[in-house]
Amino acid sequence: MKKKLLACVCFCLFISVATLAQGSFNGIESNMSNIYRLSGAKTRSISPENFTGAKGQGGMATEGTGKSASRDLGQGWKVSPSVVIKAHTTFTVAEIDGSGSIQHIWMTPTGVWRNSIIRFYWDGETSPSVEAPVGDFFCMGWNQYAALQSLAVCVNPGSAFNCYWPMPFRKKCRITMENIDDRDMVLYYQVDYVLTEVPSDAAYFHAQFRRVNPLPYKGVYTLVDNIKGRGQYVGTYLAWGVHNNGWWGEGEIKFYIDGDTKYPTINGTGTEDYFCGSYDFDTKKKNAAGVEEVNYTEFTTPYSGLCQVIKGDGHYQVSQRFGLYRWHITDPIRFEKDLKVTIQALGWRSEGRYLPLQDDIASTVFWYQAEPHNTFPVLPGKDALEVN
Repeated sequence: MKKKLLACVCFCLFISVATLAQGSFNGIESNMSNIYRLSGAKTRSISPENFTGAKGQGGMATEGTGKSASRDLGQGWKVSPSVVIKAHTTFTVAEIDGSGSIQHIWMTPTGVWRNSIIRFYWDGETSPSVEAPVGDFFCMGWNQYAALQSLAVCVNPGSAFNCYWPMPFRKKCRITMENIDDRDMVLYYQVDYVLTEVPSDAAYFHAQFRRVNPLPYKGVYTLVDNIKGRGQYVGTYLAWGVHNNGWWGEGEIKFYIDGDTKYPTINGTGTEDYFCGSYDFDTKKKNAAGVEEVNYTEFTTPYSGLCQVIKGDGHYQVSQRFGLYRWHITDPIRFEKDLKVTIQALGWRSEGRYLPLQDDIASTVFWYQAEPHNTFPVLPGKDALEVN
């Protein structure tokens, strides 16, 4: 039985990965379904050991954060494995000229993850297409590590952030990290990419962060609006902090597509349903005393998960907090003109009635679209970003 289950899981993962290959071109996407095919793409990588990604110029540093440790060994022996980003400064993580695609990003930022803002700029634009606290971009909005294994994002011990969203560009790519903290931070990172021709129908990757704390009574949380143009919505991450007792996920997600006004085209049935769970993410089991307990159950899958459950400690950390993700990799939500996405916050009050909640909700949403994009709302300041 176990062998059959393992075979089924492997087959499903193979099909999932193979799906990503649809529309792959010239090495922009490499996976198990096309990895054997030859390509004219040129593989490059940017890190503190090769800031420009230039061919044959890795490991040449004579100065860096590893200089003291490598003093007996010299050049080529891990002289520059990381960078220090000073307080209230912005560091250029990567700057790439030409046509190509980001394939993988790995990084391990220190400090408060909400105080490190990652931004991506495509083809010389001045308004970022990606803007989010680095923790939320990698589905770690509560500044605490939680294991996450999915096709698009992986977070591995200890606090290693990995992103696998393909990100094509035609003229230029620039990635920055702003440290808005009062303390310096250390960043280890690697940006893996290819230089290659990009097909004419390739859209640009976007990600936007928002937070409301608390949500006004009977208010509806807007994950994103004012998306104009043609594209597809591909993912949602929520850092949800609960301010009431009881279940918090009765609210419905709604996608307003191409001119929808009062009523949406896509209307979900509940928060846990949208994240591909059910019945409050609960499982039942007996404890050591033989008493049945009902508990939230973390899970991570290729496409969705409840990756983090933070329980109150009965002292100062009293709130329950949750991290959830949903990737629309096999079911992207396509739009031709515009898109708006909202979610309700609902619990239960007496007599079986819904209770509009006033919770702490932060979101990072992911989509591809043809440029130009509309300017994002102003990112909240440090105090409004703080996890408290």
